[in-house]
Amino acid sequence: MELTSLSVAGLQQKLRAKEVSPADTVRALEARIAQVDPQIHGYLSRDFDAALKLAESADVSLPLGGVPIAIKDVINVTGEPCTAASKILLGYRSNYDATVIRKLRAAGAIPFGRTNLDEFAMGSSTENSAFGRTNNPWDTSRVPGGSSGGSAAVVASHEAFASLGSDTGGSIRQPAALCGCVGLKPTYGRVSRFGLIAFASSLDQIGPFTKTVRDAGLLLNVISGRDPQDSTSLDEPVPDYTAQLGRDLKGVRLGLPREYFIEGVDPQVDSAVRAAIKHYESLGAEIVDVSLPNTEHAVGVYYIIATAEASANLARFDGVRYGHRAPDPTGLLDQYGRTREEGFGPEVKRRIILGTYVLSSGYYDAYYLRAQKVRTLIRDDFTKAFEKCDAIVCPTSPEPAFKAGDRSDDPLKMYLADIFTIAANLAGICGISVPCGFANVDGRQLPIGLQILGKPFGEAQLLQIADAYEQSTDWHNAQPTLA
Repeated sequence: MELTSLSVAGLQQKLRAKEVSPADTVRALEARIAQVDPQIHGYLSRDFDAALKLAESADVSLPLGGVPIAIKDVINVTGEPCTAASKILLGYRSNYDATVIRKLRAAGAIPFGRTNLDEFAMGSSTENSAFGRTNNPWDTSRVPGGSSGGSAAVVASHEAFASLGSDTGGSIRQPAALCGCVGLKPTYGRVSRFGLIAFASSLDQIGPFTKTVRDAGLLLNVISGRDPQDSTSLDEPVPDYTAQLGRDLKGVRLGLPREYFIEGVDPQVDSAVRAAIKHYESLGAEIVDVSLPNTEHAVGVYYIIATAEASANLARFDGVRYGHRAPDPTGLLDQYGRTREEGFGPEVKRRIILGTYVLSSGYYDAYYLRAQKVRTLIRDDFTKAFEKCDAIVCPTSPEPAFKAGDRSDDPLKMYLADIFTIAANLAGICGISVPCGFANVDGRQLPIGLQILGKPFGEAQLLQIADAYEQSTDWHNAQPTLA
């Protein structure tokens, strides 16, 4: 446990001082995973032999040299399964690396293991996986959040030093909050999506889960940048995201959006977030009130745009080229229909049907086109707010982790779990969740996350603000009690 509990920066010090080797690190992870993953089910697959082989030739002088990184099972890694936690991709193995994986390798990192998720990243609890749910390390009867619940849980339970996830409507920040780790959603276009199985192409973004804010900056340094294979990645300069860490917050203005402090937020969450805001004042930050008036429309807009894009993106899974294929079809349409019926789970089918409906003749203008117009208003809200402040602070999730099964029969209630994270994806801005306290629920301590939202391509200042809070508090050092 001692080795696997290290941060990426802490592990790097030991590797470069030759106190441990990359192979020692992989073996320590193997032992830790064998010990606790039966309780967590954070991984769908692991290949220790391949990781050890990479460890033998790892150059620890590189930015992430010798550091194993867990990968959400929706990002392609050569030779590894990539199931998107769906039966329809059973048996598929990637024949190429996603751009983020290629960059990790170039930085000396060891892509390791495939983490569980909601099927095709559609969900907020990691209960929609075709291969069984992931459990929250703080209370295994509760969910870890979603869709990147496996990536969050393995970092929180010290089964990984860091991991990659994807965030379409909060799928990095919300599970980070519920599991008590750091989760960063970069600006749309900051990180290449090439090699990411698409859910909603105008919303998806790859980002890191880490134990500290500094670690998030270290990973973002490596995976950021323009990629000619992704036409939506932008040619913006990539600064050193750790360079501003440690600076004070004098002159920094933090906005409080009144629409995010509303009735229905768990009182313990509200109290912890307000305490964090007071702490920021003590660090020299100026707190200003801002308004994001179109927030109330964010969930509705998101579930029109995201499902519409999903219905288009998932049309490629037809049983012809890869993955599951229904046996003995009577014709092409029968093959399509039965392959999808057998391969997709209920939530994926629900979203495909919703998306097909809002794009259909007679409904496109009423739903999809109108949603795109309101999306512009939501983005404009943030633009106006950022004229008054440098970043926005609010809860990540309206409540701590809920019990597994509590919302399985109520999709609308489940969708509201992302009420505070969705707008950032619609606007394309960056956001981070950091631990800011605990809620006492049924005698268990459950993590609470503070969300900080930054300007487009403002990750450097976002990380500075998050780091200042983290380094002056002790919440990030708390660890779940596991066998």
